[in-house]
Amino acid sequence: MDVFDEQKHYAFHFGVPVNDLRTIASWTLTECKGHEKRIAKFIPHLWKRKGREDCLLAGYFLANLPGEALQENVWMAFIHLLQHVEPIEIVLEVSSEIKRGGHAFPQSDWFYAMAEQSHLWHQYAVLILSQQQPIPLDCRQLVKNAPNGGELFERIRDTLLHPKD
Repeated sequence: MDVFDEQKHYAFHFGVPVNDLRTIASWTLTECKGHEKRIAKFIPHLWKRKGREDCLLAGYFLANLPGEALQENVWMAFIHLLQHVEPIEIVLEVSSEIKRGGHAFPQSDWFYAMAEQSHLWHQYAVLILSQQQPIPLDCRQLVKNAPNGGELFERIRDTLLHPKD
């Protein structure tokens, strides 16, 4: 018998819940008005720690900082962080947050150029595209030709290629 489950007082999470991380990022951005460039310089260091919470916080900062603080397009700043194999959850969550932040998606040729870099980058392009519903018609071939991935990646690909109306 699980006493905590029975009492319904506690919720268990592995790590910090996403909403709490958003609150931390929001508070930091609010309290550090005028110091956005400092936060922007901190993002790559936070990402390199490779912890789930570190990467998500970096993504929340990235998505919500003004463009002049980043000194480049938010999508370019994001893909510059993707240097190694990243957990799919992180790529999806950060790209979703960038979309939620009101940033326009790159043009189709940007995704094709990204996909040409390597098999891994091709898959990253598909994951980012998955946040844009429906995907542009000229990107369907990019999704179709992406290298095979794990079960979740293949479910995402299938959803993009066969949307349910």
